Amino acid sequence: MPIALLLTFCYAVTLLCAASCVRLPRRGALADAGNTPPPAASDGRVITTAVVNINRAASSELERLPGIGPALAARIVEHRERHGAFRRVEHLLLVRGISERRFAELRPLVAVD
Repeated sequence: MPIALLLTFCYAVTLLCAASCVRLPRRGALADAGNTPPPAASDGRVITTAVVNINRAASSELERLPGIGPALAARIVEHRERHGAFRRVEHLLLVRGISERRFAELRPLVAVD
C-alpha cells in the first residue's frame, strides 16, 4: 500500500507542476517573427520603429511599443526591478499580460544588453 500512495502523490504533484509551468519558446522558434513588419496602433499612438532595450527603457518608452499600454509597461518595469535585468527578450513572456502572440509582435522591436 505505501508504494501506491507514493505513486498517487507523485502523479498529483506532476499534474500541479505541469499546470503552473511557464514555457519559453526555444531560441530558433520565433526567428521568423523578425521578418514581419510591426503593426500600426489603432488608437493613434506613435509606435516606435527603433529597437527598445527592455532593461533600460522607461515606462513611457515601453508604451510606444505596439500592444503595450500604461499598465503593461508598469508591469514590465516592476518585473525588471523585482527580478533583475532580463537576460533574454523571451523572458518578457514571464510578465503577466504578454502572450506568445503579443511577444511575436514585439520581438523585432525589443532587445537586451
